[in-house]
Amino acid sequence: MESKSITEIQKEIDDWVNQFETPYFAPLSQMAALTEEVGEVARVMNRLYGNKKAKDAVEEKKNLEEELGDLLFSLACMANAEKIDLNVAYERKMDKILKRDNNRWERKS
Repeated sequence: MESKSITEIQKEIDDWVNQFETPYFAPLSQMAALTEEVGEVARVMNRLYGNKKAKDAVEEKKNLEEELGDLLFSLACMANAEKIDLNVAYERKMDKILKRDNNRWERKS
């Protein structure tokens, strides 16, 4: 499977959803969908690393991959609907943390 850039992912999703009458959910519905996906990731993480252990850790890792994919899709939908380039958002975030947090934690020796 070939890697895709964030831009390619956003475009692929936008191309797909724009075949429908209402391509994107309303903003609050998108937020709810994103929150649901975060909750599903949390459920899997709890089964992998929390007190409620999964019966099959290998299967649960596959579930984590799927749930993270769902989360990425929901995030890209929200960004697309709001006309936000996730590459730009990422670069701004990295610039901010490299300046603000560069000396915040102890580095490896």
